[in-house]
Amino acid sequence: MNNPQPGKLEISYHPLMEYGAAWELQKEHVQAIDAGTGLEQLILLQHPPTYTIGSQNHPEHLLLSGEQLKEQGIALFEIDRGGDITYHGPGQLVGYPLLKLGEDGRVDLHGYLRRLEAVIIDYLASCGIEGDRKPGYTGVWVGDQKICAIGVKFNRSKSRRGFITSHGFAFNISAGIGGRGFQGIIPCGIAEYGVTSLEECTGRPVEPEQVSEELIPYFLQHFPYKVINPANPHA
Repeated sequence: MNNPQPGKLEISYHPLMEYGAAWELQKEHVQAIDAGTGLEQLILLQHPPTYTIGSQNHPEHLLLSGEQLKEQGIALFEIDRGGDITYHGPGQLVGYPLLKLGEDGRVDLHGYLRRLEAVIIDYLASCGIEGDRKPGYTGVWVGDQKICAIGVKFNRSKSRRGFITSHGFAFNISAGIGGRGFQGIIPCGIAEYGVTSLEECTGRPVEPEQVSEELIPYFLQHFPYKVINPANPHA
């Protein structure tokens, strides 16, 4: 039996994009993918300081008042992904895979989350870091510290069976990111564990843009697409 041909994927990197603009961009791409007028996407970027509250909706996990948010220049969005509250900011690589799932009638939503985790775990292994899953939690951990949060939405297709994914992962790269942004929240509602970063684990300076390039082959190992812009994935 012939193996199906891999789908086509467009990859882009944006050094800094306001959260609201990125959210609208995701919605536009999801609509185009569903309509058959746009390609599946992997959008890699950084955000200015932002808190996002997911569908679990625990506002008590935000520890700052509106005035404090304004003073610190941190935006706040209540959004439609799964999960609790998290932080995005410079020094963190955010990935939004906008992919079609289940067109063959087989939809493994939990399997999709595990594959996203595997991308980060395999990349960490290439850096000499043992990343792992923690039972009962989503994301990637180094010991008892979370290095990558994952929160996704499965958008039911309006024109075909299956879903189109949106939102994705937030991979802490720069040292100190936990102190800068995570102190104002209970990250993902988990009070008993902390967060860490790639730089803190390796002891070496790393730029998010560098990681965005290095991460792509690991993503393609778990999501075998044909990249249509391999010469310039960082548009």
